[in-house]
Amino acid sequence: MNKLFSKLDLKNITLNNRIVVSPMCQYSAEDGFANDWHLVHLGQFAIGRSAAIIQEATAVQANGRISFWDLGIWKDEHIEKYRQITTFIKSQGSIPGIQLAHAGRKASDNKPWKGRVQFPADHKYGWQTVAPSTVPFHQKDQIPLSLSIKEIEQLIKDFKKAAERAINAGYQIIEIHAAHGYLIHQFLSPLINQRNDQYGGSFENRIRLLIQIIAAIKPLVVAGSLWVRISATDWADQGWDLDQSIALAKILKQSGVEIIDVSSGGAVHHQQIPVSPGYQVSFSQQLKAQSQLKTTAVGLITSASQAQDILQKDKADLILFGRAFLEDPHLVYHLAEQLNHELEWAAQYGRAKGTLSSSKK
Repeated sequence: MNKLFSKLDLKNITLNNRIVVSPMCQYSAEDGFANDWHLVHLGQFAIGRSAAIIQEATAVQANGRISFWDLGIWKDEHIEKYRQITTFIKSQGSIPGIQLAHAGRKASDNKPWKGRVQFPADHKYGWQTVAPSTVPFHQKDQIPLSLSIKEIEQLIKDFKKAAERAINAGYQIIEIHAAHGYLIHQFLSPLINQRNDQYGGSFENRIRLLIQIIAAIKPLVVAGSLWVRISATDWADQGWDLDQSIALAKILKQSGVEIIDVSSGGAVHHQQIPVSPGYQVSFSQQLKAQSQLKTTAVGLITSASQAQDILQKDKADLILFGRAFLEDPHLVYHLAEQLNHELEWAAQYGRAKGTLSSSKK
């Protein structure tokens, strides 16, 4: 059975295959507004038959952007362009998704191709960062302000409002970004969260913010699917780890989350990641087995046979590709060729089908 190209039926949506575009920041927006770059960037993956496309981390508050040039969804005016994007994605048979996010202490950065250093709060493209505690990511970074209880309550409301806007804009997958060292992950990790109130200390307290955000958003997702991306481990001693991720996943299952998007790392600069092909797949496998949630696998998955093997061995339900899609927007077409799977191409591109493989013979 060619599982990579089999359908996946969720409660309210069906994915046409098991290949999903991972969220990838483009650093090409202004004041949070999407533009034609985002339409073409995301739209090309839909033409290429990706089952679903998860839009880059989209900030629920202006100060939650990783950089000044990130997308946002903190005001109603953002909706119009997003609706154009989702309409096109759907027209190609793909599912549009959005990753709702807040960068916390890792906000106020420059573009990565310009050095990705954090701007000070008084810089033209910078602002004061926030976090669970006053611990910067790098010593040279600005010291973040510790969020008050009132500010946390407002943050939850803003996640809810952002989800309302996203659904209004046509997104069918709502993914909460609780990974890669951004704000929700900062609350999860004991290496960052040094609070002594109801949001810090114990495991139950450190996951509280995420659970409250889910509780606020879940009633809105009546026709779509709610996902959460986590870092399964901090790759650092005394940090967030797989055992805590498994415990969290079981709670997410009870809370109405349908898929857990499994990544790792990003919390602390001293992390030690043993990067190798498929190095995060075992986390997906264990979370899937222990929680009964559907999971994704992501990270140095580069071939159709590798992806197929992951799915056939029940290590994940979906495969997310990131940089591979930047290198090849029509990756799905070429993965199908690798597996000798007969995939229907977009009619406008059909005359090119098979020409690449034929030229290599």
